[in-house]
Amino acid sequence: MVEGFVSALSYMVSNPISFLLIVFGMVWGIAFGSMPGLTGVVAVALLIPFTFVFGPIEGLLLLGSVYVGATFGGSIAAILFNTPGSPEAACTGLDGYPLAKQGHAGKALGMALASSALGGIFGTIVLAMLAPPLARIALTFGPSEYFALAVLGITAIASIGTTSVFKALMSGALGLAIATIGMDPLTGTGRFTFDVSMLLSGVSFIPAIIGMFALTEVLTRLSESRPIGEKVIAVSTTLPKLKEFLALKYTLLRSAGIGTVIGTLPGVGATTAAFLSYSEAVRWSKNPERFGKGAYEGIAAPEAANNAAVGGSMVPLLALGIPGSATTAIMIGGLTIHGIVPGPMLLVQNKELVYSVFIGMLAANLLMIFFGLKAARYFAKILDAPYALVGPSIIVLCMTGVYALRNNIMDLVVMLVFGALGFILRRLDYPIAPLIIGLVLGPIAEISLRRAMLMNNFDIIAVISRPITATLLILALASLLYGLYGQFRRNAEIKKRALTAT
Repeated sequence: MVEGFVSALSYMVSNPISFLLIVFGMVWGIAFGSMPGLTGVVAVALLIPFTFVFGPIEGLLLLGSVYVGATFGGSIAAILFNTPGSPEAACTGLDGYPLAKQGHAGKALGMALASSALGGIFGTIVLAMLAPPLARIALTFGPSEYFALAVLGITAIASIGTTSVFKALMSGALGLAIATIGMDPLTGTGRFTFDVSMLLSGVSFIPAIIGMFALTEVLTRLSESRPIGEKVIAVSTTLPKLKEFLALKYTLLRSAGIGTVIGTLPGVGATTAAFLSYSEAVRWSKNPERFGKGAYEGIAAPEAANNAAVGGSMVPLLALGIPGSATTAIMIGGLTIHGIVPGPMLLVQNKELVYSVFIGMLAANLLMIFFGLKAARYFAKILDAPYALVGPSIIVLCMTGVYALRNNIMDLVVMLVFGALGFILRRLDYPIAPLIIGLVLGPIAEISLRRAMLMNNFDIIAVISRPITATLLILALASLLYGLYGQFRRNAEIKKRALTAT
C-alpha cells in the first residue's frame, strides 16, 4: 500500500495540472451542488466528455473532486434559504435553517463545512485502507438486510422535530403512503394513480423535497406579516471552535461510520446515509426535542454522513465495478472512455490510478474548507437583498432545476403539490422531517421486504433470522422502545413542572 501511495504522489507532484483539476472540480461541484435541482450527478455528467482530453488519472481526479464539492454545496442553500441544493442536504436544512433564522447562519455554515470535511476525510481513509474487505461485506447485504436497515431509520420517526408523537407518526405514515404511489416495482400494476398516467412513474423524490422545503418556506414567508423589503441578518461564516466540535465527537464519528458503510452498499447512496445518521443522532441525543428547532447535531450528523458516503461509494466502484450511487454510475463512463474496466483487478494492475484517487479525494476534502468558506460568504451576500426579490428568485430557480432533471412537466406538478402540502403541515404544526424520511426509506423497505419474501418462499422467519438482519431489527426495536420511553419521561417531567408551578 505504501508503495502505491508513494508512486501516486510522485506522479501527481510531477504533474501539477492534477492539483489544478482538483481545485477546478471542487469549485465546479460546490457551484452545482448549491443550485436546487442541478445536483452532483449533473455536475459530473457535464464534465465526462472533457475528461477525454486528459489522462485517466487526471480525469478521475476531476470527477472525484466534483463529487466531493457537490455533496457539500447542497448544504449552503439548505441553511441559508431552506432550499436544499441536493437531496443529500435535505436533512441539513431541518436544523440549519432554524439556526439561520435565529441569527446563527454563519456558525451553522461553519459546522456544515467542518463536519463535511471530517466525514469526507474519514470516508477516504477507510476507502484507502479497507476497500477490498468492505467490498466483500457489501456483497453479503441482500434484500432482507436492506429491509432491516430501512426499518432502523424509520423507527426514529417518533422522536423527530416535535413534542407530539402522534403528529410525528402521522407525518411519517403519510410519507410512507405517498411512497407507494405509482407502478408496483414487482408486478407492474398501477397503485393509487387514479387513472392519471403521469402518476405511474411515482412521486419523484427530488421535486418533492424541493417543494416541501423551498416552496413551503417562500409561501410561509409571504404569508407572514413582515415588511416586504425586509433584509435577513448579515452572515459571517465561522468554523466551530475546537471545544464545540469536540462536544459533537460521538455524533460525528457515528455519522461518518454510518455514511461510509451505507456508501459501500450499491444503490443506496448519500441521501439515505444522511437520513439514517440524522435519525440516529436524534435517537442518541440527550435533548432530542431540540432537533428541528436549531440543533448543531442536526447539521453535523447528515453532513458528516453524506460526505463519508462519497468515499464509501468509491469502494464498490473501484473494487467490484459496481456503482454505489448515481454519481459513481456516471463516473464509470469516465473510466470506460479511457479503456479502464473497474473491478478487483484494478486494485492490482493499476495501483497508481487507484491511489491517485485516494490522494485526490483527501486533498479535495481539505481544500473544501477554504473554498467552502469563500462560497458560503458569496452566497450569504444574497441575504442582503430584500426577500421580495429573493423569494421569487428561489421559486424560478427551483422550477428551472426541477424541470431540467427529466424535462418532465409532472415533476413541476409534484414540486408545487408538495410545496402546498408542506405549507399546510407547517400551519398545523406537523413535522416535515418524518414525512421525508418515510418517502426516502419507504420504497427501500417495501421492495426489499417483498424481494426477500419471494426469495425465501414467503417464510418470514427465514427473512428476519439472517444474522445481520436480526441484529439490525433488534437494534431498531430496542432504539424505538428507548425513544418512546424518553418521550414518555420528558412528558412526565413537563407535567410535573407544570403542577409544581401551579
